[in-house]
Amino acid sequence: MARQVEAAQQERQGMSGMERLSLRVSEMINHPVAQLQRWVLIHRIDSDGDQEWEEALSQMAATDELELEHREDGSVLVRWEELEKTGTPGVDEWEQDSGVKADPWAANPDTSPF
Repeated sequence: MARQVEAAQQERQGMSGMERLSLRVSEMINHPVAQLQRWVLIHRIDSDGDQEWEEALSQMAATDELELEHREDGSVLVRWEELEKTGTPGVDEWEQDSGVKADPWAANPDTSPF
């Protein structure tokens, strides 16, 4: 167990400040609760450098789907809209990938394999 903790600490130390910040923000945005409510409040922590923090905010601001609201306490509220979902999950993706637009057996039921 102690070796696992040491390995995790060494891995974290090997990451740049921007990588750590990006990973933290990504985990916050992808958290199931944040995905349900479609917003997350991001706080700057002591290990976030000025340059990394500004770069991360700049990247998020450049993303059309995200709306940033800077708070007085220095935190940033990140909001996004739910993507429009249409069709049947899984089925539509298969049809798009395979080029099939409709039931191939519906046009000629006599050739159906069943």
